Amino acid sequence: MAQVTIIGGHGKVALLASRLFNSQGDSVTSIIRNPAQASDVEKTGAQALILDIEHASTDELAKAFSGSDTIIWSAGAGGGDAARTYAVDRDAAKRCIDAAALAGVKRYITVSYYDADHPEVFGPEDSMYAYAQAKAAADTYLRESELEWTILGPTALTLQTPSGRITVDTARKTAAIPPTSRGNVAAVLVAAVHSPDTIGKTVNFHDGDTDIQNALTALG
Repeated sequence: MAQVTIIGGHGKVALLASRLFNSQGDSVTSIIRNPAQASDVEKTGAQALILDIEHASTDELAKAFSGSDTIIWSAGAGGGDAARTYAVDRDAAKRCIDAAALAGVKRYITVSYYDADHPEVFGPEDSMYAYAQAKAAADTYLRESELEWTILGPTALTLQTPSGRITVDTARKTAAIPPTSRGNVAAVLVAAVHSPDTIGKTVNFHDGDTDIQNALTALG
């Protein structure tokens, strides 16, 4: 049984993942900013922890992470304001990585997006520019840490019924890329926690033809 802490616990993927974790006996603490969201989180079987990661210090975050086996970053500013995007998706993300190390938590999984290694595809005039720059910086910071990291890069998210099957792209694609159901992202998250084959890997994927566990095992 794993002790999992999810940062951004009220997101659609996080809520789905919490239910899956709890169904298989893992324990989940979900960090949220808004106390009004606590009941939604607790309905999944997770414990809600109220903490504003945008303003929390590294020490405060480390205290929240204490006792966890795995930290999952599934948070985000939600776009719109570039300054807040950098504050959350880059700066707070980096502090969480530092806090995991400070708390002695080795395993760290972040939900990024497909092909996030190439933020240059978005110019300064693009609405995705700040987000792309922030995610690339946070992902690079995680890779350079001493944590046992995994970066998940799903394609555009949908609310389609999850198939339990994905395709992992080992080569970059720039056109005609299928979307990914949020349910499949949640299932990949849960599987990755228990899949050492994903450690030190960036996993770009979308809905596809291979059973999720088999797809992740093939990464080893």
